[in-house]
Amino acid sequence: MAAATAPTVLHAPAKLTLGLRVTGVRADGLHLVDAEMVTLDLADTLTLRPGDGLEVEEAASGLPVPATDDNLVRRALAAVGRTARVHLVKRIPAGGGLGGGSADAAAILRWAGVTDPGVAAALGADVPFCVVGGRARVTGVGEVVEPLAHRDATYTLVVPPFGCATPAVYRAWDEMGGPEGASGNDLEPAALRVEPRLARWRDALGEATGEVPVLAGSGSTWFVPGAHPAPTHIVVRTVSSSEQAPRSS
Repeated sequence: MAAATAPTVLHAPAKLTLGLRVTGVRADGLHLVDAEMVTLDLADTLTLRPGDGLEVEEAASGLPVPATDDNLVRRALAAVGRTARVHLVKRIPAGGGLGGGSADAAAILRWAGVTDPGVAAALGADVPFCVVGGRARVTGVGEVVEPLAHRDATYTLVVPPFGCATPAVYRAWDEMGGPEGASGNDLEPAALRVEPRLARWRDALGEATGEVPVLAGSGSTWFVPGAHPAPTHIVVRTVSSSEQAPRSS
């Protein structure tokens, strides 16, 4: 009898956008950005076995994650011409702007040995960074990733039980005349216009920590520096790109 094939376990770390400037708009309507992103120790886990299919286990609060062909895991597998039966444990809250779906797709690309930024960018604007990981300057529409030296840092996150639609936030940014965010995130004023409930979560985090919260990308996560444990807070640390490599068990 042939020995059973051991499953492959992939680590899919979240990303945090520390700052984001919108630098222009392309002819096709896509916005150009200049952002700093870091990889976090908050991560999904993908267990791959022979076969085909996707099962999603929700291990964190957030928006529902459907196990359909639109899921970025399925799309990434199709993009690299591979099949697998995948058990996905979601620890990154969906809809919070922490790149959970992008991280899952990037884990599949790394497993398949595909690092072409064009393939990654076709799946989503955050996927190229999630493939590289660590700390990086991200420009263009997300496809240009310039690795930066790793910095150990700790952050406290608050993830509201709702998401912010990125296209709606950019549309509001355009309608507002392209405001500059005082905190270093140009999308913050537009996100607050699209989803006014964000203000309550920002204020609660600020009052609890004494820090000025910053919106992560287009939202809906707020973050502050340092560790401030509380039932509604998620304390995370940055990790280097070497800590997100796939591993087998």
